This record gives sequence, structure tokens and C-alpha cells, in this order.
Amino acid sequence: MIDARDTALIFEGGGMRNSYTAACVSMLLREKVRFGWVGGVSAGASHTVNYLSKDIIRAEESFTDFAHNPSFGGVGSLFRGTGYFNAEFIYEKSADKELPFDWKTFQSNPIDFDIAATRADTGETVHWGREDAKTPADLFMRVRASSTLPLIMPMRVIDSVPYVDGALGETGGISLREAQAAGMKRFLFIGTKPRDYVRPRVSRTTMVRRIFYKNPAIADALIARPARYNASKDALLELEREGSAQLFFPGHMNVASTERNVAKLRANFQAGVDQTEKEWPAWREFLAG
Repeated sequence: MIDARDTALIFEGGGMRNSYTAACVSMLLREKVRFGWVGGVSAGASHTVNYLSKDIIRAEESFTDFAHNPSFGGVGSLFRGTGYFNAEFIYEKSADKELPFDWKTFQSNPIDFDIAATRADTGETVHWGREDAKTPADLFMRVRASSTLPLIMPMRVIDSVPYVDGALGETGGISLREAQAAGMKRFLFIGTKPRDYVRPRVSRTTMVRRIFYKNPAIADALIARPARYNASKDALLELEREGSAQLFFPGHMNVASTERNVAKLRANFQAGVDQTEKEWPAWREFLAG
């Protein structure tokens, strides 16, 4: 076991690109690393709850073999109104049978966590933690809300409020500010974009506003996201230079966020395994420090 309770674990989202970083979750669980705080949005929210449930198999299968399930989604699902990713099935129905979730272990895990989603009506970022997850249904409706990609997935409504992807929130999809607000001073960041990635500004803002004319707050969030994301990324890089952050950036990402081919997802996972094993000595030194 590695006691890293002075360190926050931050997961970036990225849809099925997170098949690569699922390898990071598996490594941290195998090595029994205990953090003081963990958080993520979108697919990073799934990594967050899988880490907290200590389920190595689920951490891997969530972003690999599970995509083969006929109810997972696709173009037909999109046309039926259940989304290219069938979010209701993926997040809220499968946890009982197809992708079992260890609720007992999750519930008994004392580590604080944060997952976030964006209000579709106001653009406000809403944060949820352990106090909001009294039941599995409470938890997974929020993981789903955090992961709801505009247009290709139907919004999740919670207490009469519609939500979309947490990556459209105030930090652009990187939960650094939330970890700092929780008092954390050291950070392990697991990213799904290359180290040199800079999110480009939205060039066709008028088109975005037309597409989301019924939800102008979503348009505003999409347009604002690049600056927010890049600012959070720059803050992480500065923390790395100061020695208070260890950052993981994929070197061989081989799939897009919407990939559903299991063979490609498995190969991407293995690429993540190879890189994680290579970088693990540096992680271990940082976490033990």
C-alpha cells in the first residue's frame, strides 16, 4: 500500500479515449494507492467511482469489452432518441447486472470525491460528493449527468434541472480548482490529451449558437471551454514545474472519443498499460514523497 493522502487524484474525461487511462486506474488499484481526494468529470467521473469501488475488472471493462453490448448505443440508438451512447443503460441500468458495481466497497471507502456536471439552463457548474450519493441510483444518475455529451446524448434531468457534460463547466474539464478548494497541495493528473495539446478556440460561434438556440447556456459554455481548459492545463504544468504535480499524458492514443470497436479499444488499453508501467517508477517516487 502507498499512503498518498496528501495527494489528489484528478481524471480527465474523453469518452472512449479513457480506455487508455483505464490502465492507470488498474495500476493504482493493484498497487493499493490511497489518495486524500479524487475527482473527475465526464468519463473521468466513471474512473473516479471505479477507483473508489476498488474494482480492477470493472475499471478495465467499462471502456473496453462493455462497448460490445448490443444496448451500448450506436447510430440506431441515436435515431431512437436514446443517444449515440445509450446513457440510461450504460450508467443507470447496467450497474446491477451487465457491469456490476461494488456499492458496499464504494460506500465504505472514506476518500472524498467530486464529480461535476453543467446545468443546461444556466451554464452553472454543479458539484456532487459523498453526501449526494446515498444510494447507487443517486450516484449513477450524477455520473451520467457529468458524462452527457450535448446532441449525441439526451440530457439527464435531476430535480427538474437538465444537465450536460461537466467538461463544459468552469474549469474546462480539469478538476484542479476543486482539488485545491478541498485543501490538497499535491496532484496526480491522468490526462487523455497529449502533453502539447492546446484546445483551439471555437471559430464558428454563430453556428454553435444556432445549433443550441434552445439552450444558449450550452452554446456559451462550448465557446468558453477552450480558454477555461487551457488555463487549467497551464496551471497543472506550472505545478509540475514546482514539483507538486505528477502528470500523465498519453503518448499513443489510438481511438477517438466515440470509438465502439472492442478490438481497437483493447489495443488502446494495452498501449495505456505499456505507458503506465513505464512511468510507474516516477509515479511511485512522487506518491511516496
